Amino acid sequence: MGRAMRARGLVLLFLLIAGLAFAAARPRGVSPPRASSGDPIARESLRRAAAWLWSKQDRDGGWHSETYGFMRSGQSLTPHALLALLDVPEDVHRRPRGGVERALEFMRRHTDERGCLGMADPDVADYPTYATAGALRCFARAAPGRLVDHSTFLGSVQLTEQNGFSPDHPGYGAFSFGARLPRPEDTGHVDLPHTRRALQALSPLLLDRAAERFLRRLQNEDGGFYLSTVVLAANKAGDRRSYATPTCDGILALLACGAPPDDRRVLAARAWLERHPRLDDVPGIPEDHPEPWDRALFHYHLAVRAEVYEALDWPGPWRAEIGRILAARQRRDGSFRNDDSPLQKEDDPLVATALAITALARAAR
Repeated sequence: MGRAMRARGLVLLFLLIAGLAFAAARPRGVSPPRASSGDPIARESLRRAAAWLWSKQDRDGGWHSETYGFMRSGQSLTPHALLALLDVPEDVHRRPRGGVERALEFMRRHTDERGCLGMADPDVADYPTYATAGALRCFARAAPGRLVDHSTFLGSVQLTEQNGFSPDHPGYGAFSFGARLPRPEDTGHVDLPHTRRALQALSPLLLDRAAERFLRRLQNEDGGFYLSTVVLAANKAGDRRSYATPTCDGILALLACGAPPDDRRVLAARAWLERHPRLDDVPGIPEDHPEPWDRALFHYHLAVRAEVYEALDWPGPWRAEIGRILAARQRRDGSFRNDDSPLQKEDDPLVATALAITALARAAR
């Protein structure tokens, strides 16, 4: 096993060096998103949301939860906020001087020797895989010539042979929560959103065939996806039924693995979304579910839908619809908050506002 882990580490190091060489050929600094010309309601809502979220950046460069103690460290919230704000065109809201650099430095200071962000406090894990994947994407966007080696940590928490998993394990190819190395007898939390984010962070450095096996297990015959083959209780639609948010995550994960938009798996998932177009709810989650997940995932659903719609060049007036839906729920100070349910932690305005910005940025351009 040690030899396999060393070999994978060398592969990841080679891929990282290749990525750095590619990035070095690009202009330094943040590449501004293309100019906005989308829905005007979305533009104005986006401007107010971005202004509010930037105002919440702490002097140390991070964003710190005032709602949840374990996210107060800012390790997961900082890449969550910055990645959303990097999508905001400068003609909608100009970034404060030094704001991006301070956030990157915050993430760099809190990254350990393994390349992991989220474990600065050994007693409280702050979504290590989410945080590390987000950090890698932020550095790739904003400072491609100064990447931190987050890829080695991400590779170490994948459920593959290096950690004792065989291809017939139901979670094979997925990426775990990241608080500890996964083992077949103790995988920890394993789901599609963690895997999607890790794949997006590593793409295009790594075309991951092991992850594709995991995605194949999660896709139903109806084309939709469910959340987890390992933690079945986490599937919000019950059992292994398809619903909207993992279907969107599944499409983004397939694209990150190198699948083209006309790949049959992508087309099948797209067809599922076309049959379930509602945006102000989460299609697929039963109304009689004992927990209000259809409302708890409100901002996440709009964010991941907008990402998919943009990636697939989706036709129709979805930009105006997203702008209208979110503008109606925006608070007076420009922030967003899910008052219907805390299950997805969207009752934290930092979480909800960053998700809303992710959706609005795509609706506004």
